[in-house]
Amino acid sequence: MRKTFIAAAAIVVALGAAACSSGGSGGSGGDTTHVNFGYIGDFNGASLLAVAGDQGLWKKHGIDVKTSVFTNGPLQIQALGTGDLDFGYIGPGAMWLPASGKAKVVALNTLGNADRVIAQAGTSTMADLKGKTIGVPEGTSGDMILTLALKKAGLTKNDVKIVPMDAATIVSAFTSKQIDAAGFWYPAIATIKKTLPDLVELAKNEDFADTLSFPTAFVAGNDVVAKDKGKTEKVIAVLREAIKYRAEHLDEAIASTAKMLNLPAEQVKADAANSKLLSLTDLDGYTKDGTIDKWLTGMNDYFVGAGKLTAAVDPKTYYTGDLFTGAAK
Repeated sequence: MRKTFIAAAAIVVALGAAACSSGGSGGSGGDTTHVNFGYIGDFNGASLLAVAGDQGLWKKHGIDVKTSVFTNGPLQIQALGTGDLDFGYIGPGAMWLPASGKAKVVALNTLGNADRVIAQAGTSTMADLKGKTIGVPEGTSGDMILTLALKKAGLTKNDVKIVPMDAATIVSAFTSKQIDAAGFWYPAIATIKKTLPDLVELAKNEDFADTLSFPTAFVAGNDVVAKDKGKTEKVIAVLREAIKYRAEHLDEAIASTAKMLNLPAEQVKADAANSKLLSLTDLDGYTKDGTIDKWLTGMNDYFVGAGKLTAAVDPKTYYTGDLFTGAAK
């Protein structure tokens, strides 16, 4: 299994490098900082990078960036560990990896609401999935929403037939009705709906809002944060400016993201609606007053219960909030 995972990571990194885009060089000679940055091809994962490119923020901060697209967060964490990436993006389902020491969270991004448990037409409740085949990308927010929804219904993963799949395989397997259900997310679900408009959504993030928040985040390799503070500070400065711009110019950010992903703007706008944007003022305030620590602690409690973490972890060991707020001008 581990060999398969590593091979998959290598393939994705190679494909991402082939499809990379440059943010332009800043400075000259030794003044330019080279950064390899991973992302997922949706609004949450790509919008800040798109804004940074269109608004000249990489160049402003003396960064030459190479961006590589990935299908999920765990693959990016793997690439951070091997040094193929310096920075990347993860959804809430992969937050257990930095919590377990695999990376550092350098900036929070949005609160996600794109995850669903979907089922074939005719399914009414989660209880109807007992004994059924469910596809899920392991270690992702799709895995997380499925685990939460099963627990709420009084079921465990032992009561269903879990089939680990990557995102593209879930789209094809669900569309061809090879699987009964999936723990998955938008905008990929919208692609499935084009073929199966009568699919059923059995669970969503909002169902658990009273007890859990679902933050998305940008992460860095442990060595990058520990050994190259200058690079880390430059990238955080870019992210901060992009966060501010996105909050104040959402339509323009959507247009930039659509251009970067080569998607219709209306599709990206619909995708953006599945997230709660956080302004720079929000993120600075929530970092200082402990709100983000509370979000991450809630996530950690979930991950302990799900068997991803063996014990609770202090968010301050992996969220570099001091670096994020310290980059304020």
